[in-house]
This record gives sequence, C-alpha cells and structure tokens, in this order.
Amino acid sequence: MLSRLLTPRWVLAHLVVAALFVATFYLGHWQLTKAEAGGGAVNWSYALQWPLYGFMGLWFYVRMCREEVHRDPDEDEPGNAVVLYQKPRIDTSGDPELAAYNAYLAELNERALRQRADRG
Repeated sequence: MLSRLLTPRWVLAHLVVAALFVATFYLGHWQLTKAEAGGGAVNWSYALQWPLYGFMGLWFYVRMCREEVHRDPDEDEPGNAVVLYQKPRIDTSGDPELAAYNAYLAELNERALRQRADRG
C-alpha cells in the first residue's frame, strides 16, 4: 500500500512539500530578525505565523497521504451499478408557457438518456 506513495508524481510532491516546509521556517526566521531589528508588531506576528503555516500545510499533506494509502484502488474504475433515473414530472397546472418549457426540458432529458443508453 505504501508503494502508491513512491510513484514519480508522489515523490515529486514529497520533495515540494519538504522544500516548502523548510521555506516557511526560513521565512519565519527572516521575519524574526526583522522584528528584532525594530520592525514592529507585524513582523513579530509573521515570525510566528510562518512556522504555523508550515505545520498546517504538513498536517494537510499527511492527511492526504493517509487517505491515499487507505483508498480502495478499484474505486476509480467505473462500476457496472445500475443507475435508475426517475422521469421528471411535468407541472401542467398554472402558466401554459411554463408548462410548455417544462415539456421541452423533459424531451431534452429523454433524448440525453436515450443517447446515454445507446452508448453504454
């Protein structure tokens, strides 16, 4: 199961996430040096926020990896389950123009369903 996380796409993603995680700490250190040099409250807040952004991104990425490991590999393939479509009810009471429009939409729906049945 862990072999799914070793495909070229995932390895590239691992490298990008690692680089971004390190970059957030570099940016936090940079903001800290600016704040210590008299940069003000904004620099102090960014000095704390950058590492938090890094940990938050890493947390989301770990969750994404865990979902990939526990995902059923066959769920991506189209199934042969029967999907039942309910024929839409046409409202004929009230406005005749609206009823004609609804009948037109129902006809389009029927055509689409027939074309789908012919293909599949």
